[in-house]
Amino acid sequence: MATTRLMALHVGEGRSAGSAIKDIIEYVENPDKTDGFQLVTGYQCDSRAADMEFLFAKKMYEQKTGRSRGKDDVIAYHLRQAFAPGEITPEEANRLGRELAKRFTKGRHAFVVATHIDKHHIHNHIIFNAVTLSHDKKFRDFRRSWKALRRLNDTICIENGYSIVEVPQFQGKSYNKWEGDISRLSHRDRLCLAIDDALAQKPATFDGFLLLMKQRGYEVKGSVNPSFRGGEQKRGIRMDTLGPGYSAEEIKKVLSGKAKHTSKRAAPVSSTPKKKNNLLIDIQAKLAEGKGAGYASWAKKYNLKQMAQTVAFLQDRGLMDYDVLSETASLAAEKYHKLSDEIKTAEQRLSEIATMEKQIVAYAKTRETYVAYRKAGYSKAFRAEHESEILLHQAAKDYFNSVGVTKLPTIKSLKAEYAELLTKKKEAYPEYRKAREEMRELLTAKVNIAQILGITPKEAKTQEQLK
Repeated sequence: MATTRLMALHVGEGRSAGSAIKDIIEYVENPDKTDGFQLVTGYQCDSRAADMEFLFAKKMYEQKTGRSRGKDDVIAYHLRQAFAPGEITPEEANRLGRELAKRFTKGRHAFVVATHIDKHHIHNHIIFNAVTLSHDKKFRDFRRSWKALRRLNDTICIENGYSIVEVPQFQGKSYNKWEGDISRLSHRDRLCLAIDDALAQKPATFDGFLLLMKQRGYEVKGSVNPSFRGGEQKRGIRMDTLGPGYSAEEIKKVLSGKAKHTSKRAAPVSSTPKKKNNLLIDIQAKLAEGKGAGYASWAKKYNLKQMAQTVAFLQDRGLMDYDVLSETASLAAEKYHKLSDEIKTAEQRLSEIATMEKQIVAYAKTRETYVAYRKAGYSKAFRAEHESEILLHQAAKDYFNSVGVTKLPTIKSLKAEYAELLTKKKEAYPEYRKAREEMRELLTAKVNIAQILGITPKEAKTQEQLK
């Protein structure tokens, strides 16, 4: 299973930019590790003279932009990519390393890929120049770049049929100290991140939240003001010591919908549209409908991308176990249908209030005419003269009888109830839409995983729910 790590290379104390670049290039291109340079390739540079070319690009950047830094200057980035023992050939690993580097840098930076075969597992060392090929910009390590890199690496591995780390976690030996270099994070920071992740799964109750924390490897003590102990912690950490937004009381308000949770490490909102999880295509069924070989080729590539998207979606939510995924999808469907029923009930009541108000107004406007009609002994001549008003009055009385109303409510009370219901309905819609999207994502993932694993879905209506 492939893992990744990204590190910035600084000039540092007591050495020049040239020697810094040369040292790292010589290390990764070591002939004893790369089969005599056979497993070293370059992109937009000669791998044998990459250090000189990187240094030249740095000088061109300084001349072009007038920007120059000292010992803290980032001259290149070192990306490591490791594969499971016995899973991949050195040549194939080198090819995937080039693909990862090119897609991660969008082809704007020169890089060298060196595949090492001296360990029990094959791994790549990728050095890419901090300066762009146009010499006018530099790569800036963005927030949560580790996650973008991991996601891209997983996608490439799935597209090419290689395994990935299914459930990268904070504890244990997973993903080369998951989240880049997690050894730099304090126990409190890790706990806050675990709480963020648990809340992202939208538990319905505080007890459900505590259960999710236990599933993440934390020992939980207490229920009013719980403490958590996980990983290498010697002592538990109480929630009320984690800072604003992480106390038990604040988490309960978030779960009840009275407040919003803001992570200590919240990333800025991206303007990039979210990629949706789509159902895998039943290629054989489509071919039976008369689709050609060209369609089959396209569908295979499409399915690979959707498989990668599905796995990434499930990783983010810690749902790589099919039974847990199935249960979570069922709960999401229940929540959606509950909210849907509540909104439909509110809409029905709004319609009833509007009809009742209309009938009360009609009844009041025609009451005097109907009283006069009655006093006239239900005269045919009077009825013929005032027939429309009499019919409206009778229709209103018939409606009141049909709904069992013996005492008419006031227009004022009806307007107040209508306004209150309308406000609640508008407030419920965002949660309803969110629940609908969550249900569709989970059910889509469930169907896709079932198809990948060859599991026959038990629920025949799942496909209908996705429509």
